[in-house]
Amino acid sequence: MFKSLIFSRFLAAAGGFLITLPNVVHAQALSDRVEGTITLGQGMFENVPEGYEVEERFLGGIANRYESKSPPTENGEWTLVASGSAEFKTRLVVVRPKDAEKFNGTVVVEWLNVSGGTDAAPDWNYLHRELVRNGYAYVAVSAQKVGIDGGPMAFPGVQPIKRADPDRYGALVHPGDAYAMDMFSQAGKAVRQSASNGLLGSLEPMRVLAIGESQSAGFLTTYVNGVEPLEHVYDGYLIHSRFGGAAPLDGDYLVGMQGQTSTLAKMSVRIRSDVSVPVLMFITETDLMAPLRGYLSARQDDSANIRTWEVAGTAHADSYILTGAALDTGSAPIDVLAKAFTPTTDFFGQQLEKPMNAAPQHHYVLQAALAALDNWMRNGIAPASRARLETDGAGLEAFLKTDEVGNAVGGIRSPWVDVPTSKLSGLGQPVGGFAFLFGSTEQFDEKKLQQLYPGGESDYLRKFEKSLDDAICAGNILPDDRQEILSLAEELY
Repeated sequence: MFKSLIFSRFLAAAGGFLITLPNVVHAQALSDRVEGTITLGQGMFENVPEGYEVEERFLGGIANRYESKSPPTENGEWTLVASGSAEFKTRLVVVRPKDAEKFNGTVVVEWLNVSGGTDAAPDWNYLHRELVRNGYAYVAVSAQKVGIDGGPMAFPGVQPIKRADPDRYGALVHPGDAYAMDMFSQAGKAVRQSASNGLLGSLEPMRVLAIGESQSAGFLTTYVNGVEPLEHVYDGYLIHSRFGGAAPLDGDYLVGMQGQTSTLAKMSVRIRSDVSVPVLMFITETDLMAPLRGYLSARQDDSANIRTWEVAGTAHADSYILTGAALDTGSAPIDVLAKAFTPTTDFFGQQLEKPMNAAPQHHYVLQAALAALDNWMRNGIAPASRARLETDGAGLEAFLKTDEVGNAVGGIRSPWVDVPTSKLSGLGQPVGGFAFLFGSTEQFDEKKLQQLYPGGESDYLRKFEKSLDDAICAGNILPDDRQEILSLAEELY
């Protein structure tokens, strides 16, 4: 079955056993639990509560790459075929309830983000509170080569996992991002076969959900359009903060997008209208209005299996994802949690022109999006369509419409934009490098606050509570978060 003696030795080194999966040409090898310290930037799982466990496994096999039978089109209705194969060995990080009775039946599989030069888990960070309080299992996948071996895009001092811990990860093999999509398929199939391979312990998954943010969302866009019709691995997709394009089939997405050298990266790609499983796209102001390749150019109407949530006042990344998520344990005192939403100009030791976006709604609305998508997969009930952010102009001249205090009009509303104490934007930083992704916060002075809330703090909190209840009623924020949000509002005013 295997192509070479080298690969036979590679499978033996995985320390696991072969499992046979339906619709898979090649076998997989899944290692036993790898003991020791897991290396995962922005995702060290300090916030996993008692009753959850974390482990790492290595997954090996042969992955396919794909080519399109005809040039890919903007409507996403592509027909891909396998065009070669290569050996791989990657890693999976599993976070799961110890008690099967606590498991809600859904496994969230994150395509790890590598834009910083190593594996990072932004969706774990944004969603960990909802994941662990409602009994999800979570699997992180090292799908891209940069996270394992390194590449041209990196923050100072950041190391890919092979360099960070060569003893632990030195045997991993990534043949290149052209194979990443099939590697992600095989990770999902390993999750589905967990009853026989032990990946989830005693848990038996009923739903497997794919999720990815930013660059990973670009890969998932291509995956949904081209690979999902072939493999049917995942029951739904949460595509978080994508831009207008999609990952090219050769895998060279980030460099290709920045250099405008990749056809798919510079196209305006929609999700195919005939997608057979639920897809929810979560779009921030930054994603929508990004120069050259913002999602605005790829906007599409909601349909039977597609929903788009455009969220007012949000940035592609923010103070919560940068430093706040580590503080957000689920039991942190409210004054500590408030620090997760404190504006700062400090960006990896550099000083931004304006404080970065510190809007709580990105975290809280994304949790509601996960719950809505899970319910959609579970019960077949699609969430109601949401209003879109309002824009004016066209092409490079397009701009967001704003209200009298400068906050965006339309989109998913929250009390932080409807009862504001700041102008919150996904824009506002100089374009160039990663800083522009973090948006901006412009806090109102005492005079402005007095104009908006002549009755002072009690006036503000009364209006905030009404707006919050409206957002919860609309399904944009979860009822479980209500009391925490009200306490935060009082602390942050």
